[in-house]
Amino acid sequence: MMIVLIVVIVLFFIVAMWLATFVVRRGKRQSVTEALEWQSKKYDTSFYNTLSKTDYTVSGYKGYILHVQFLKNPTPTNRYVIISHGYSDNRIGSLKYVQMYMELGFNCIIYDLRGHGENERAITTYGKLESRDLISLIKDTRSRYNDIECLGLHGESLGAATTITSLKYKPLVDFVVADCGFSDIDNVLREGYRRAHLPDVLVDLANMGIKVLYHHSLEEMRPIDALSDNHIPILFLHGKADIYITPDNSKRMAKATRGLSELCMIEGAGHAEGILKEPDIYRRHVSSFLKRCQENKKKN
Repeated sequence: MMIVLIVVIVLFFIVAMWLATFVVRRGKRQSVTEALEWQSKKYDTSFYNTLSKTDYTVSGYKGYILHVQFLKNPTPTNRYVIISHGYSDNRIGSLKYVQMYMELGFNCIIYDLRGHGENERAITTYGKLESRDLISLIKDTRSRYNDIECLGLHGESLGAATTITSLKYKPLVDFVVADCGFSDIDNVLREGYRRAHLPDVLVDLANMGIKVLYHHSLEEMRPIDALSDNHIPILFLHGKADIYITPDNSKRMAKATRGLSELCMIEGAGHAEGILKEPDIYRRHVSSFLKRCQENKKKN
């Protein structure tokens, strides 16, 4: 009987450790070359070849090195936006938003999130450490470009969660656009397991493993918690047909923030497809939001 109990405990431990690794390390992550090839199949990326680019690195949280690229607007401007990409992608995944921001009068800063692109391999903490990296990048941007009149943040999926989480550190930014972000990673994982017809108790097992192996926990990966005293304007965008990170995530966050917020659902768009499915509508939402932010700034 004792042997059976020991075997069960050992198996329980092994499963918990495997699930933990699956959650924070899963998935093949694209190289920059692979990402550009993939993006080019989805939309015209030829504009990228004509842009003036500057590559550099920034020291993120606790010295973690981030690979960054500055894309200069052909029309001189003192407005800047930092764009954060989604999970398993890299800075090239942010190109789908670059042309829009160029047309709206912004220089663009794109970068590889922790553990992605050209950065050193690392676990994904779903906004916890990634947000600290982003804070370092914001500070670097402020010191590197001394002509900044307006600095905004745009994030997609994991990038949106990272961006929202960074607000708890009160960054010096003027606006945020969060596309298909999650309010907490726990609900995303549970929904994923349910879709796969697996018991969501596996999420609890994974959480135990994450605590033991990596000294983090899913309870800490809750972007929505950064919004209780946030006053930075946020535009939440979400594909109405998103089954991976359901639109309820953006709805909850839009209600949670204390600052100016707008919530826009993109009809017929799945996960991270909004700007690809409805580029004109997407651009109008962002443009209108930025004008509203500017008007509010003048009033204050």
